[in-house]
Amino acid sequence: MVGRAADVCSGLSSGRVHWPGVTGAGEENGPPAAERGPSTDALGAAAPGAATAAEGSDQPIVSARDLRRRFGEGEAAVDALAGVTVAFPQGRFAAIMGPSGSGKSTLMHLLAGLDRPTSGTVTLAGQELTKLDDRALTQLRRDRVGFIFQTFNLLPVLNAEENILLPLSIAGRDVDRAWFEQLVDTVGIRDRLSHRPAELSGGQQQRVAVARALISRPAVVFADEPSGNLDSKSSDDVLLLLRHAVDDFSQTVVMVTHDAHAASFADRLLLLADGRIVHDGEGPRNAEQALDLMKAIG
Repeated sequence: MVGRAADVCSGLSSGRVHWPGVTGAGEENGPPAAERGPSTDALGAAAPGAATAAEGSDQPIVSARDLRRRFGEGEAAVDALAGVTVAFPQGRFAAIMGPSGSGKSTLMHLLAGLDRPTSGTVTLAGQELTKLDDRALTQLRRDRVGFIFQTFNLLPVLNAEENILLPLSIAGRDVDRAWFEQLVDTVGIRDRLSHRPAELSGGQQQRVAVARALISRPAVVFADEPSGNLDSKSSDDVLLLLRHAVDDFSQTVVMVTHDAHAASFADRLLLLADGRIVHDGEGPRNAEQALDLMKAIG
């Protein structure tokens, strides 16, 4: 599989990819709750080689200092972020919420290296993103960042196994079969590995996406509304997978969501308003508490 996927996606890391029979595909990067002790579910022991703090020090996995992002110029300019300083340590699950236009998606895009700030700095896995050229930034995202999107972003010509292994194929890295097998059992799609995305339910597709985000043991996983396109049962299943990845694999997860219930799975909640962090505290015990915090900021 790795050879096949590497052949069809040889241009992906540069932002262009040509799939057999497919044109115009782009780079993948165009994220009870009150008692969150270590999980005893299907994940079992931590995977060998799981992510370690950046790495093994007290430094955060990803951080931003005085981050600003302005769109437009002159009177039409909009400040999506207006001086955000924040840090995310290893092995924590953070949820970012805020009203529409608050800057939460902009913050995630800047932290993940998908966009560049107007001013300020972002450091991820010990590297300051603002000092990297486009090629180095692409390589850092490929090797050190996992992404989970609301729309799954699976490649339709590849089956589930090939989609999971895609980040390794692009990077030309060998597959750790023991880790792959553990992830497959963790997300519960062993009997769907030969199926293409069109043959999978939404929940199954997002499970594949979770496994794909974790396969390279990234420094941080960014999840953008990961439960937004799912029914309530599938949503809870995916959020529990993220929760378990943090508890059992020491994974760092930063999730942007509008869903108060989704936020209740996190152990830290940040609220944004008008491009600034207006609340940064422990994760809500339930959806009602998250909603109360949201109402408090208007």
